[in-house]
Amino acid sequence: MIYFNEIKGDKNMKIAIGCDHGGLPLKESCIKALNELGFEYIDCGTYTPDSVDYPDYAAKVCEKILNKEADKGILLCGTGIGIGVAANKFKGIFCAHITDKFSAQMASEHNNANIISMGARITSNEDAYEFVKIFFTTPFAGGRHCNRLEKIAEIENKNFK
Repeated sequence: MIYFNEIKGDKNMKIAIGCDHGGLPLKESCIKALNELGFEYIDCGTYTPDSVDYPDYAAKVCEKILNKEADKGILLCGTGIGIGVAANKFKGIFCAHITDKFSAQMASEHNNANIISMGARITSNEDAYEFVKIFFTTPFAGGRHCNRLEKIAEIENKNFK
């Protein structure tokens, strides 16, 4: 029983996006890609370069998805690692750290992630734009990957009380 949203390329999809101060430089490139794909988005902040804590913004995006106010999400920080780790502490969230076109494709095609994370200190604006487009237009392959995702869901259910 896979509970991940399998909608891909649906113009009605709503995306929650959030970042800390370190990820702020990538946000506009991601929003540009979402606009070109025709997706509505919810900007969960931050909006200034003032120092903030990435777990707070991971929580905002995850809550939008878990409350069904958004279908998928994008998280941004300096490396994309910390904010992604924080997101994966929420039951029902499957956040994939994206560093290249192949990982953007596989996060969707094989892992059916519901959030991607990227880092502004390691990812260019141009690459972030491309990664968002790849992730949100690549369909989940299903098949053998469903069994693997079900095993991950079993681990999650066992360890999250």
